[in-house]
Amino acid sequence: MIRQLTPLTLVALMAATAPALAQDTTATGDAAAPTTEEAAQPPAQEAAPETGGAQLDLGQPADGSTPELGQRYSKEKFGDWDLACIKTEAEKDPCSLLQILKDETGNAVAEVSMFRIDNGGQAVAGATVIVPLETLLPGQLTIAVDGGAGKRYNYAFCNPIGCIAQIGLTADDIAAFKKGKAATVSLVPAPAPDQRITLNMSLNGFTAGFEAVDVLTR
Repeated sequence: MIRQLTPLTLVALMAATAPALAQDTTATGDAAAPTTEEAAQPPAQEAAPETGGAQLDLGQPADGSTPELGQRYSKEKFGDWDLACIKTEAEKDPCSLLQILKDETGNAVAEVSMFRIDNGGQAVAGATVIVPLETLLPGQLTIAVDGGAGKRYNYAFCNPIGCIAQIGLTADDIAAFKKGKAATVSLVPAPAPDQRITLNMSLNGFTAGFEAVDVLTR
């Protein structure tokens, strides 16, 4: 089962990974940074009674029975990636290629969910990346493969779950993921705008998972 992501606050993440914090000024991208800085959001809480049902993982039957409508579940594993699907009333459930990014202590911090695109112009795939609320939005999101410069992407919006970047990936980007050994996703924490936090994104199983994931026709 794929658990619903409850982002760790960046304050806690910074405390856990303080020795690893470093500036990253080499990455470049085509997207322009926002002209205004959004105010820091209240810290996301660990699942607790006061957080409300939307933040709680209600579990999945252990006897292998069918997931409930609207529930996300793991249909198949591809290395470190999950083919994560949403249970619907349709004959085929929509699925995306999912990886939860964790800190050094195993806490879930961010989520990458990817799908293929047909007739999407330069973009052959799309991805939704969710990061914690205390992220500095003008700092943008950086994705790099094998220590390269990578690309920076703008955030689209924030909600109670976290801040979301909806990005397009070119054929060259996907080729780099397939050939690469490791990737990183990095962000700038609002409480420390002069620093950058980097999370590891495994590419183990990416090629097989990408070939199996749904294709969205545009």
